Amino acid sequence: MVRALTFSIGIAMCAFAAAPAAAQGGGAFPNQPVRIVVPFSAGSNTDLLARAFGAQLEGMWKQAVVIENRPGLPGTASVAKAAPDGYTIMLTSNGHSIIGSLNQSLNFDPIKDFAGITQVASQPVVMLAPVEGPKTVKDLVDLAKSKPGQLNYASAGVGSAGNIASELFKQVAGVNLVHVPYRGTPEANISIMRGDTAIFMSFYNASGDLVQSGKMRALAVTSPKRMPVMPDVPTMKEAGYGDVDFDGWFGVFAPVQTPKPLVAKLNKDLATVIADPEQKKRFTTLGVDLVGSTPEALDKLLASDAARYGKFFTPAATATK
Repeated sequence: MVRALTFSIGIAMCAFAAAPAAAQGGGAFPNQPVRIVVPFSAGSNTDLLARAFGAQLEGMWKQAVVIENRPGLPGTASVAKAAPDGYTIMLTSNGHSIIGSLNQSLNFDPIKDFAGITQVASQPVVMLAPVEGPKTVKDLVDLAKSKPGQLNYASAGVGSAGNIASELFKQVAGVNLVHVPYRGTPEANISIMRGDTAIFMSFYNASGDLVQSGKMRALAVTSPKRMPVMPDVPTMKEAGYGDVDFDGWFGVFAPVQTPKPLVAKLNKDLATVIADPEQKKRFTTLGVDLVGSTPEALDKLLASDAARYGKFFTPAATATK
């Protein structure tokens, strides 16, 4: 009887020890489909990255990777509340950093409830203007200062990369531009082509073809170096506004309690995808730089951007705009 009891306890202890090993990224992971939640609509930059990465991870893991588009807070909240087992992760943009400032009554913490896995991409924004509008950033600033509060800037929506970058530009340049949020990038592009707004901070792959076809003018890019796809467009630093060093980054996150060994495995596998020459070539033509990071570096970047940009979107700040 004692021997049987001892044997049973031993089996239970072995099973207990084995469970964390599987959950923490042991050889068994993944042994079921992995879900990548994208809190943006299909066709967005975030969605394109998730689908490209997901397809390659499927080949590595021999498991299905499901891309689930759940735009807005419902998608983000679903990941914050998901089981921390590695089977639900999120690929999102740096707009995630200001969610807490834009929404005062969340049932989750956008910073504390997520564990960074890796940054996956970086993409500068391009300052666009109507063809008949200002020809340089200095021209724009001079015009805006001569007409405070009379010029508008377009964005693809509140909290979008263009919204954040434009608010940073306003602070650095000391100008008063009125925000006009559109339903999406196509509508914001149209506003520039019509001359309804003075500038639109957009991504190259969303508006670059309109610049190349002469339907709008690119004044500057927010990257430290000129973009290979737009070599004639100066950087903000070259234009005299070096503090407008906005990085539209994308990263992968998991629920905060996800075990560190599992986070490390996901980081390692995603690093393999990021380093793939074909993936890099594909996204470079879109103006996107694939770049990885450590989990700790992504956590630090998220917290830093929340502090840097969140102040532009507090109730007090938005009330004065």
